[in-house]
Amino acid sequence: MIYSFNNKTPLIDPSVYIADYVTISGDVTIGQESTIWFNTVIRGDVNSTRIGRKVNIQDLCCLHQSPAAPLILEDEVTIGHQVTLHSCTIRKGALVGMGSIILDGAEIGEGAFIGAGSLVPPGKVIPPGMLALGRPAKVIRELNDEDKLDMRRIVKEYAEKGQIYKEMQQKSSDQ
Repeated sequence: MIYSFNNKTPLIDPSVYIADYVTISGDVTIGQESTIWFNTVIRGDVNSTRIGRKVNIQDLCCLHQSPAAPLILEDEVTIGHQVTLHSCTIRKGALVGMGSIILDGAEIGEGAFIGAGSLVPPGKVIPPGMLALGRPAKVIRELNDEDKLDMRRIVKEYAEKGQIYKEMQQKSSDQ
């Protein structure tokens, strides 16, 4: 479901795949080839949400913001299943693992990896290219080449899978 809120309607590139049971409302922008998976909620009813190109937001995620701060996801970001993002910034190529929570004012650096189940508290900055995990998240180590390749693989596969699902969706609506 796509909803306008306070005269703001989500701006979603036509190439974006949106799975069933997704809700997107208000001041939300989603860039080319991004994928929004089943039962995700993206609300732009308090501040803006900006989602870049080739971002994959997996099943059961919740994205929202506070009045003083938008939510920003730069290009080629991966957001794992059941992640909550609230008024934070996720830089290009970063990955947030399943079940993690990233809170107001936190910033996940370019190409950083947040391990599954982590909590990044308000205002915490995770430097670029680092692995951080835990509750609260702490930097563990620098990512190696294998980590980086795997993160790029995930972005590529989700963009491709989204287009397959989009084609299937279109065929079933044509019938």
